[in-house]
Amino acid sequence: MEIEPNSIDHFKLYSQLELQEFADKFVFRSPESSTEGFSVSRYDGNIEKLNGDMSFGKPSKVSTIYGVAGTIRLLAGSHILLITSRKEVGNYLGFPIFRVMSMKFLSCNEASRHLTRQEKRDETYFMNLLTIVESTPGLYYSYETDITVNLQRRCNLTKGWMSKPVWKQADPRFVWNKNLLEELIENKLDGFIVPLLQGSFQTGHLKLKDSPATIALISRRCTRRLGTRMWRRGANLEGDAANFIETEQLLEFEGFRSSFLQIRGSIPLLWEQIVDLSYKPRLNIIDHEETPKVVERHFHDLLQRYGHVVAVDLTNKQGDEGLLSAAYAAEIQKLSSVRYVSFDFHHCCGGSNFDNIQLLYDQIAEDFEKNGYFLIDTEEKIILEQRGVIRSNCIDCLDRTNVTQSYLAGKSLDSQLQRLGALSSNECISMFTEDFEIFKIMWMEQGDEISLEYSGTHALKRDLVRYGKQTMTGLVKDGMSAISRYFLNNFQDGIRQDAADLISGRYSVNRDSPSPFQNNGFDSLSYLPVASALLIGGLTVTTITINQGRNTNTILSSALCAGVIAGVMALVKSNGRQICSRPRLCGLL
Repeated sequence: MEIEPNSIDHFKLYSQLELQEFADKFVFRSPESSTEGFSVSRYDGNIEKLNGDMSFGKPSKVSTIYGVAGTIRLLAGSHILLITSRKEVGNYLGFPIFRVMSMKFLSCNEASRHLTRQEKRDETYFMNLLTIVESTPGLYYSYETDITVNLQRRCNLTKGWMSKPVWKQADPRFVWNKNLLEELIENKLDGFIVPLLQGSFQTGHLKLKDSPATIALISRRCTRRLGTRMWRRGANLEGDAANFIETEQLLEFEGFRSSFLQIRGSIPLLWEQIVDLSYKPRLNIIDHEETPKVVERHFHDLLQRYGHVVAVDLTNKQGDEGLLSAAYAAEIQKLSSVRYVSFDFHHCCGGSNFDNIQLLYDQIAEDFEKNGYFLIDTEEKIILEQRGVIRSNCIDCLDRTNVTQSYLAGKSLDSQLQRLGALSSNECISMFTEDFEIFKIMWMEQGDEISLEYSGTHALKRDLVRYGKQTMTGLVKDGMSAISRYFLNNFQDGIRQDAADLISGRYSVNRDSPSPFQNNGFDSLSYLPVASALLIGGLTVTTITINQGRNTNTILSSALCAGVIAGVMALVKSNGRQICSRPRLCGLL
């Protein structure tokens, strides 16, 4: 039987709901209590809390769902996001954690017949975006506790914190569906409000020397600058960095618990990298008078939350990356409270030289050890606190960053196990083959999941995390992932970015506003179908004429077709930015 949400011990959400469908409404009830629930009008999406044991007759359909992730209002009404399947993936501090396996929007938009022609066109596009949202990867939650707040912060919160509704316990930065929960909160449906975390959750059991320990890895993606790899770079004017992620490595051993935090995030300058069909688009640093303030705001926030910050920059020191890195170094060195460390990962660790990452550790070892980790005893008494954090970045904050963070996490894990007596002072986790494999696989899978959420593909350099070197199989997989990234970034990420902006509330649907598609060139010519047809047709005709012989006519025909192909390719290249998939709802900053 479910513990009621007002439990004295801790607040608990309803873990299963009955969805009843009627002609005019949807009704959501808790199986444990027929008086607990709410209804949603199918006409306009208005929510009403059930008052006692209300009966609406016989429903046309009854189904089971595992949570309501929120609501969103479009032009013609409301849409309810349901968790339709889930999977238990482990536990966090003793509480079961679930991964969302599938979601579905219920539409309450019977008013759509009153829309104008343009509004219907806009609404169709918004509905397409909701379909993309339904397949959002890497969403996690718990019915019994919040998972957005790290262990150290939890232990420093006031007594009785866990008796609050789960949504009130959460860190708003890491609640993926924060914008979707507003109507449920307004209607005081606390027992039904499920905060979702986007990121990664991995667990493993270590045997060590017959002294079992449990390790968990949880990554929390910030929603303040949510989006895709090429359309959310750098920081916004408030100092919020793209792909900002807090990663916590938790260890439980003989009743003791320890936590080690790291963070990653895009270089917090104003910069962009607009897709234009080239494999590696040019980086462009935006010249803005607010740039120093942006960097200052970003690091001020980090200092307030995490203490001392060491900013580790893993970018190349040549080319466009070098220019961006130099601009970053120039701005960050104006901040006396932040230490900046530059480490050209590709130059130092390229090929089979991964061991050279020790050179980076040597530079930051003193700060790393001084920052430490968080530790509590069996009675939850605080023994140690983490006093600072390493902030790592490359360009995407994916591949190089993940390799570096996994290395530092291993260093911290060794210190924790030695402190707790699980290992002697001259032992380390890498000496225990089976346990070290578990650790490496956790970090590799975490890197894959974070990469899927930002770039749409698995992480590159997975071999460096698991084997400490590149393998031929790994190189082939990296090549395939790189090709997939190219395709997604150029031809799909625009609409994925729109979905992120819509669901996060960065773009607000309003019937009184002009169509965003008219403002952003929605009706402009799309070059891709025309260019593709001409290019393929030209190549086909050229091939046929060459195969027919080498007389003057075929040679002239081939030359003409080759000229057409060259012209089409020039057209495609010069209009690369128009051909690529671009966001239509919001600007870059």
